[in-house]
Amino acid sequence: MFCCAVFALASCAGWFGARHERPLRLEEISFDDLDGWSASDPRPALDAFARSCALRAKRPDSEALSGAGYGGKAGDWRNVCAAARKKMADAAFARAFFEANFVPYSVGAGREHEGLFTGYYEPLLRGSRTLHGAFKTPLYGVPDDLVSADLGLFKDSLKGQRVTGRVESGALVPYLTRAEITRFGLAGAAPIVYVDDPVDAFFLHVQGSGRVKLDDGTWLRAVYAGQNGHPYTAIGRVLADRGAIARDQVSMQSIRAWLAKHPKEMQSVLDANPSYVFFAEKPLGDPKFGAEGAEGVALTPGASLAVDRKAHALGVPVWLETTAPDADPKKPDAQFHQLLVTQDTGGAITGSVRGDVYWGYGADAASIAGRMKSKGRMVILLPKEVATRLGGRAEYAGPNS
Repeated sequence: MFCCAVFALASCAGWFGARHERPLRLEEISFDDLDGWSASDPRPALDAFARSCALRAKRPDSEALSGAGYGGKAGDWRNVCAAARKKMADAAFARAFFEANFVPYSVGAGREHEGLFTGYYEPLLRGSRTLHGAFKTPLYGVPDDLVSADLGLFKDSLKGQRVTGRVESGALVPYLTRAEITRFGLAGAAPIVYVDDPVDAFFLHVQGSGRVKLDDGTWLRAVYAGQNGHPYTAIGRVLADRGAIARDQVSMQSIRAWLAKHPKEMQSVLDANPSYVFFAEKPLGDPKFGAEGAEGVALTPGASLAVDRKAHALGVPVWLETTAPDADPKKPDAQFHQLLVTQDTGGAITGSVRGDVYWGYGADAASIAGRMKSKGRMVILLPKEVATRLGGRAEYAGPNS
């Protein structure tokens, strides 16, 4: 996913955020230090972890995990992954599994141990294979002329950096912006479907994947397949800067309400985000799960987390201590102390103590994800084999955060 794939989360619902360098710091703690651990039910996270393990089993033992480097190599996870295949009878057995096989490490960004946690979900759109009636907004596939270059192949100091654009007169130039694509279309890309609402299409770009119910009664998933290379700009910030929405009131719901009340300004506000996502069509699959995240496994509602891939390895259990909105906007936020697994990433998910919780599909998921903007702390769980080499404390170069 944008935030679910490379931007998923594009969000995935991160409306604000400054960027500066701070080291990623890990400090060993105990399970007794995890607030609410003894009453938690980590079975959904254990199931999600087992799916990550199935994917990791296909990789050579010598392959390093992604992120800053704390996760070790694929081979370091073989034993714990083998144990994770056993079904746990109840929550107590699942907690015992993690306690026996993992060591918790509190995550810090420099001296800060508190970060921002948001949410994302899988939206529903109405679509058609053909352009007609209300079905006028295309979801484009990847254009033929889109080029992505790994700069690390040209210069070691640029390792890990990529640029995306198109070739014009023998030179790589920036790709078309959202405004240009919206106005002129794309000659080199065919729409996978047309949808009936440009705002729904925009938020699909933000979420990274979604379900589309076609006018013939069939369903499909539109999943992230590429992006035009332009940086993501949060339109919530744009509206707040203009004084259209108070900063403390910015949410997906308040943005949608403002756009609905100002149809003449709607397109110019959407175009303030130059980033544009291209999609691929996938079958719906098991409706209990979401689309595949950046790791390549189907996302689990309430148990999958999008993180900054520059900082964190994928497929790692993470304990969050934060709060989350109730599905009913009239009710107060509730404590969310839960074990999840890093299975996705997103363009707006930047920093060492930063995460985007996948809430699933449907109205309740949309209500929670669209309003979640909570402070909290993050604890990663590492296999004892990895923790023995890591020691009690470790520090790594932090991503822009």
